Amino acid sequence: MAKEEPPSASKDLQELQRKLSLLIESFQNNAKVIAFLKSPVGQYLDRHPFLALTVLVFVILSAIPVGFFLLFVVLTFLAALVGVILLEGLVISVGGLSLLCILCALSCVALAMSGTIMVSYMLASSLFNYWFSPRPLI
Repeated sequence: MAKEEPPSASKDLQELQRKLSLLIESFQNNAKVIAFLKSPVGQYLDRHPFLALTVLVFVILSAIPVGFFLLFVVLTFLAALVGVILLEGLVISVGGLSLLCILCALSCVALAMSGTIMVSYMLASSLFNYWFSPRPLI
């Protein structure tokens, strides 16, 4: 009684694929991206996509703690101008060690998340290939 929805879902999926293709194409045609991919680091990361994903996840995850640390350093420096010069070295050392601990933990999280993302991508890709593969009519 109810109409089948796969043709509509297939059309929506094709539209989404077209939009993603345009987005990826505009990203790949960016001059800064092209210059980075020609560099030795870019070529190495291009040959090692899991490492590139891990680095990307790590950079994204570490942006907030590094920003907080820099804010902490600036505020500590302002406090040192007021007269706490001896305490500044100790506080920045403790802050630096705290940042080191946080970044080590974030590198572990980034590695786990990139592994999860890669497994999820492979699983979703396999499922989509299975669901939308052309099948012979019987």
